[in-house]
Amino acid sequence: MKISESCVVGLTWVMKDSLGEVLDELDEPVEFLLGGRDLLAAVEQGLLGKEAGDKVELHLEPEHAFGDYDEQRVFLEARNLFPAELEEGMIYEGSALPPGVGREAPQDLMYTVTDIYPEHVVIDGNHPLAGMAIRLQVRIASVRAASLEEVGAGTLGTGFFQLESSPLTGEPRLH
Repeated sequence: MKISESCVVGLTWVMKDSLGEVLDELDEPVEFLLGGRDLLAAVEQGLLGKEAGDKVELHLEPEHAFGDYDEQRVFLEARNLFPAELEEGMIYEGSALPPGVGREAPQDLMYTVTDIYPEHVVIDGNHPLAGMAIRLQVRIASVRAASLEEVGAGTLGTGFFQLESSPLTGEPRLH
């Protein structure tokens, strides 16, 4: 079966930055819904017409991957507003930031704690791969027709590339 919209594809991949550094590797197939919110549009386009067993190499510029880096999504917050057990790399949903944190920060983003200082914490609402060109080597492990329930849901709820609509702006955001 060739990949078309409303298919479910099982994929493995190796994701590298533009210098060839491995950013992510998936050895066991994960299923994604094409024509829904699971995959970036550029990835879907690269898969159309392919079938199980095929390999696809994609080069995605930031605007087709995780977006350009936006310094307006970086916020400096008071350290005393965060829990004592705070660590770099922790992720908060904007709507679930500790009380008093992120008064200026859009609530529809995911924030990563990037730096912790004695008096301040830096939270970043950019995707960790924002601003990066991505090289993606994908292997298609399986292809099947999506069920009506899967198409209706618009997602299988899995995956690194899952997109969801911002509740505030309606624009797609990466989750």
